[in-house]
Amino acid sequence: MTISRRVFVGGLPLVLAGCAREHTPDLSAQTVPPVDPEQASLYAAVEAEPFPVPAVDLRRVAPQFLRQEVAYATSEQPGTVVVDPAERHAYLVLEGGRALRYGVGVGKEEAFNFQGRAVIARKAEWPHWTPTANMIRRQPERYAKYAAGLPGGSGNPLGPRALYLYRDGRDTLYRLHGTIEPWTIGTMVSSGCVRLLNQDIIDLYRRVPVGTAAVVLPAGPSSA
Repeated sequence: MTISRRVFVGGLPLVLAGCAREHTPDLSAQTVPPVDPEQASLYAAVEAEPFPVPAVDLRRVAPQFLRQEVAYATSEQPGTVVVDPAERHAYLVLEGGRALRYGVGVGKEEAFNFQGRAVIARKAEWPHWTPTANMIRRQPERYAKYAAGLPGGSGNPLGPRALYLYRDGRDTLYRLHGTIEPWTIGTMVSSGCVRLLNQDIIDLYRRVPVGTAAVVLPAGPSSA
């Protein structure tokens, strides 16, 4: 695969760290896909967590955005996480031309999306969330009350897990995390970060150690 060499947009970190919801789409008119029992078992309620992780209503998530192992041709080494915003997928590269594929939601504008190479330098369970100064400036009525941050919990926009991307030893303010809005997977909706279904970010979190290489492809037409 080919990765863009465009320079990271100046000031972009100001819009990334919030990773919060921007709107709630109306899905009432969409076709409801049938529920696969095997997939349903992957997205059942998660027990033994300090906060509730409810089952995902799979009637509200398109089947192509559910976790599955797929063929995936890439020059990246096994263990690498590849995010393809254009396809709304994240891949954990496996041996033998295979990968685990997860559906994701991405930034609602290309300018919000980090791209290039990074390292997962930090991981957190039930992470703390703080909206950026730029988010508060844009929508003070929504975000000003959270200026001091929001502790981890069932109402936190980052969900039960977060993976933090660093480049050259510095936090990009770009995260892979869970979501309290599972119906937004497969859409461009966030303030910049990559959101996964909560069961998927828990699965990815346990598979990737700190130091894992990550690649974020351009948000334009897919090159995967």
